Amino acid sequence: MTKARFVLIGAVCALLACVSSLQAAVIIETVPVGNAGNADDTHGDGYGGVGYTYNIGKYEVTAGQYCEFLNAVADTDTYGLYYPMMDYDANPEDWGCNIKRNGSSGTYTYSVASDWANRPVNYVDWGDAARFTNWLHNGQPTGVQGNSTTEDGAYYLNGATGNAALLAVSRELDATWVIPTEDEWYKAAYHKNDGVTGNYFDYPTSSDTTPSNDLVEPSDPGNNATFYDNDYTIGSPYYRTEVGAHENSESPYDTFDQGGNLWEWNEAIIQESYRGMRGGSFFLNDSYLHASYRHSSYPSYEYVSVGFRVSEIPEPATMVLLVLGGLAMLCPRRK
Repeated sequence: MTKARFVLIGAVCALLACVSSLQAAVIIETVPVGNAGNADDTHGDGYGGVGYTYNIGKYEVTAGQYCEFLNAVADTDTYGLYYPMMDYDANPEDWGCNIKRNGSSGTYTYSVASDWANRPVNYVDWGDAARFTNWLHNGQPTGVQGNSTTEDGAYYLNGATGNAALLAVSRELDATWVIPTEDEWYKAAYHKNDGVTGNYFDYPTSSDTTPSNDLVEPSDPGNNATFYDNDYTIGSPYYRTEVGAHENSESPYDTFDQGGNLWEWNEAIIQESYRGMRGGSFFLNDSYLHASYRHSSYPSYEYVSVGFRVSEIPEPATMVLLVLGGLAMLCPRRK
């Protein structure tokens, strides 16, 4: 073995050891969305075409994941990442995700019971979602809310909390973890995963038939979602199912709950005043799950029916190849 090859292997091993030593508190399970360069929806409103491969969260961000985020960066909650209505026990009429805050500013701590932890977090505005992705982008650091934790990374927020300031925020060129664009979200939900086509389903359950709102145990027969149809899928106190509970109702790219449970933020700016949402929620009917339904709200809007999922750009395998390629350039093989 040549010295150069030994150096290359050693560098790769050191890199992998470094990566493995940085065990993240929050694991976001993602699925790949391929077929780069697919066409927009040919029978909808012209969304879903994406020219690159990316990963997207298999599930909505959960209360347990968001609670870890709060404990990392919100002992002094400068930018209001916690919303009091999240505490279901204190405000049962507001149907929050039951994240609790204890202590006082400077020493806040957060907790969520195990039977709530795997349900989607709600009462998050667009800025909260962007700060969560910045935190992921920055490696999930612990510290005050600043440029190294929540205010820079995927998005340069610099303290933005109002509607006008949040509307001015855009994705940075080197962003990794992000709020999905509307096309990224739409493709993962509806595209048939059949090549670079313009073929899409009407519902994000891999179906053109209206889903049922049943939660079937022990095995979901498929084409089910969490929404209102003369009654809730589940009632008090949860109202939202655990992410992935409809285990055979995934999209063609294997995402869950892109229809129902909660509205999910995307990056779109609509009518110069709103940020986009897609997917419907647990207390609205099936029409809001349809591919044709486009929703929006002020980016500072925090509400019971609003959550989010994240995307990862570029695909992790691409990042590994880039790193290994860079190491190979530094340590070329001797002839």
